[in-house]
Amino acid sequence: MLDAVIWGGAALTLLGVAGLLACVWMAWRAKTSGLTDEAIRQKLQRVVVLNLGALAVSALGLMAVVLGVMLS
Repeated sequence: MLDAVIWGGAALTLLGVAGLLACVWMAWRAKTSGLTDEAIRQKLQRVVVLNLGALAVSALGLMAVVLGVMLS
């Protein structure tokens, strides 16, 4: 049972890390796109929201892994 919590938490963590890498890629793409400063700012504001969500998913996954390891 606790193995499922550990592996599920690891999967959530990897999903969050993939989201963080996607945010880096989106920000890099926005900065090199040659858009105006205002358009870049709007794109980066959306990236910040996704970045916080990915960070939260990753943190929840790490909490699940730690909880599973401590209880097993």
